[in-house]
Amino acid sequence: MDLNIDLNIGERLRTIREMYGFSQRALAKRAEVTNGIISMIEQNRSSPSVATLKKILDGIPLSLTEFFTFGTPDQDQIVYRADELVEIGGSGFSYRQVGAKLQNKAMQIIHERIEPGADTGEEMLRHESEESGIVTRGQIELTVGGQVYLLKCGDAYYFDSRLPHRFRNTGNEVCEIISACTPPSF
Repeated sequence: MDLNIDLNIGERLRTIREMYGFSQRALAKRAEVTNGIISMIEQNRSSPSVATLKKILDGIPLSLTEFFTFGTPDQDQIVYRADELVEIGGSGFSYRQVGAKLQNKAMQIIHERIEPGADTGEEMLRHESEESGIVTRGQIELTVGGQVYLLKCGDAYYFDSRLPHRFRNTGNEVCEIISACTPPSF
């Protein structure tokens, strides 16, 4: 799923960057990426990987959840219908999160949909939490701390997210995962 169709990531990044008072060059320096990467994303000429977008947002600092829920109402609700899940993914990853705002929440739950060939990026992810998930469709290659695992439908994972990790759909069909992260990290 290409989120630039449903959500203008470049425009959102530019709006938030300007709201925080950063030039493209200043944000690039803070995020330790090139000015050109910021420019290409803001012009929607490049769709960033999850790892790249997280790295850029760390320069603000802003979480992925805050980025994708920017401008959405905060509601205290108990039941979330399928069309109310908040999309926070990109680049072949659909992350449909339960609830828009996670402030004061102890857990983040996501329905993940990962297209064949999609990858969280060359750069390994790390964040201060624990995460777990169950593969409900397809298969996913999970790398944690240098160990590579191939998980298929019905398999599950649980690990300390401070360990370097990445996800990659090496199969020929969409992979779906129901995952949880505590505390919410993106």
